[in-house]
Amino acid sequence: MTAVIEAEGLVRSFGPHRAVDQLDLHVGRGEIFGLLGPNGAGKTTTIRMLTTLLAPQAGVARVCGFDVMRQPGEVRRRIGHVMQLVAWRGLLTGRECVEIEASLYHIPRPRVRKRAEEVLDLVGMLPHADRLWTEYSGGMKKRLDLACGLLNYPEALILDEPSLGLDVQSRHGVWEYIRSLQQEGVTVLIATNYLDEADRLCNRLTIIDHGRAVVTGAPSDLKRSVGGDVVQVMTDAPQRLRAAVEGQPWAKSIIEPDDGQLHIYVEDASVALPALMQLGVERDARMERVTYSQPTLDDVFLMHTGRELRDQEAVA
Repeated sequence: MTAVIEAEGLVRSFGPHRAVDQLDLHVGRGEIFGLLGPNGAGKTTTIRMLTTLLAPQAGVARVCGFDVMRQPGEVRRRIGHVMQLVAWRGLLTGRECVEIEASLYHIPRPRVRKRAEEVLDLVGMLPHADRLWTEYSGGMKKRLDLACGLLNYPEALILDEPSLGLDVQSRHGVWEYIRSLQQEGVTVLIATNYLDEADRLCNRLTIIDHGRAVVTGAPSDLKRSVGGDVVQVMTDAPQRLRAAVEGQPWAKSIIEPDDGQLHIYVEDASVALPALMQLGVERDARMERVTYSQPTLDDVFLMHTGRELRDQEAVA
């Protein structure tokens, strides 16, 4: 697959803290590709380097075939970028906001109004174009930002937390617009810490933690690699129970995160649960709660890092 966005050994530090650490990326043409990780994992720093807003200290990055360090102007002409926080647009109307940005993109003056209407229509904002920006809901403001990111017919659209702070309905609306862009042939890179966003929207993703790529793949493949089912056990004797489960033919792997639960990855919960109950009785390990579910991307993150992405979201 032809790469539209690629990075090799990308590094960026801030003082003693290495925000991005030898990161490799390969985003194919027409993909919706995700960077999934907790706050502070290095996603925004990566995006700032890919959009030429921050210089890498080591490594190479190319976007649309151009080196971000040596050919930043060529990169900027070919990308759209929507930042994490909605830009403050004062007492302008939506139409005025987009037309001003169209001028900044050097779109010829005779075409500014037409192009502004085209992108406003694409994201469903044309009926609201002449309302003041201050009257817009959070979802409408985010859609207006998406419209601005599309003004220059980008080959690649780079989005940093595109649904941050939005309600469920607005989030799903933004996802639909992003899917429609893919159908138009636009390559989309999304940084997110929302598990459902990455799972439902991305063709492939890289899980990033402490600036490093942990694992890359399609969400379905990554979840399948974990196992058939995930059994979570709250017990008063986790070490005894873990020792009993290890080596059992129905247990693929066991992880004990800081929450005091055992996460047991099995091929089939219907086989594992009776055997697990019997082991608990034999080893005098009282089980306070036992649940099972299909694997999620949180389980993928847990398997590769030893902690849950949901917990990192709560702390951040």
